[in-house]
Amino acid sequence: MSLATYKELRSAYGFDEVAIVPGDISVNPELTDVHFSIGHLSFDFPILAAALDAVVNPSFAVEMGKLGGLAVMNLEGIQCRYNDADAAIAEIVASAQPESAGVIQRLTEAPIKEELIGRRVRAIKEGGAVCAVSCTPANAKRLAPIAVDAGADIFVVQSTVTTARHISRSMRGLIFEELCENIGVPILVGNTVTYSATKEIMETGVAGILVGVGPGAICTSREVLGVGVPQVTATIDCAAARDQHYRDTGRYVPVITDGGMRNGGDVCKALAAGADAVMLGTAFARTQEAPASGLAWGMSTGHAQLPRGVRIEPGVDTTLDRLLFGPTSRTDGTENLVGAIRTCMGICGAQTITEFREAELIVAPSIKSEGKSYQLAYSARVSA
Repeated sequence: MSLATYKELRSAYGFDEVAIVPGDISVNPELTDVHFSIGHLSFDFPILAAALDAVVNPSFAVEMGKLGGLAVMNLEGIQCRYNDADAAIAEIVASAQPESAGVIQRLTEAPIKEELIGRRVRAIKEGGAVCAVSCTPANAKRLAPIAVDAGADIFVVQSTVTTARHISRSMRGLIFEELCENIGVPILVGNTVTYSATKEIMETGVAGILVGVGPGAICTSREVLGVGVPQVTATIDCAAARDQHYRDTGRYVPVITDGGMRNGGDVCKALAAGADAVMLGTAFARTQEAPASGLAWGMSTGHAQLPRGVRIEPGVDTTLDRLLFGPTSRTDGTENLVGAIRTCMGICGAQTITEFREAELIVAPSIKSEGKSYQLAYSARVSA
């Protein structure tokens, strides 16, 4: 008996299954260049803060900007629905875990207030930071002009999966070419995980791509929908689309790996796999500057019909400055992320992020356990 049709499965790899191979030369970490650019805007390091209510409010965005980085604020979240956003976030923080998703859903039912969009954007700009804001494709045409008129520098269109071609009831849905032409600021689009979808979106004229479906600690899309590609493979595929697009057009579109990174090693692997930068959420929720007192929840947790996120409690155990630059006494790679990038680049003989992408990656499922029996035993005792 033969099968008429079949699916052939290919292997895909996440951060725990690969390792970076050191280079043949090495470089002093302080001689590495870790700058990252979006359009005409440049940032001191390749780490962005994700558009989570638990992480990014105007004051956090300003502090991130002072350090040379970029934080993205969610236009469809708490900040632009409530005059007293802190009180709404406090209600989520105070809710019991079993009821937390319901509380987030209820608070997300309040209408988005256009006046608040302008107020929040102006607060970020008045604080001296580059302002990046995010919304879903369904609201992009309506909210983008409001945010840009208020001074937003970067606009992010983001959903669980975003494609250049979308079938809907609307006669004219969101057309990225027109959005890019009309609003006049760099547009980032996400999320994608495949070569073909990424290349099609790049061809519309966007300024950057977010890569990742369901890898984050607060996202449950992989459990609810069964979709996703491990982040190393997804980054490699999307970076290949970026490189081909550059060869075809001469226009370079950065790739940003979004989610699933717990420490400096994961961040380094994302960059070595081809990313120009990474976007983190839960890591920033651990900082004293984040508004949710050490809690975090996904952007889709408040979805009215099908929540695809969960509230977690990483706790407050660091500051924004220490998370990014140290100094630190921790040995698990959860602080001084920029230092980890520089050190790994130096070990691989790379002076720029572009050169770092030439580092060899190998499949190495034993990389975290080989020779680590004492570490594993200690970790087990601590967590017991």
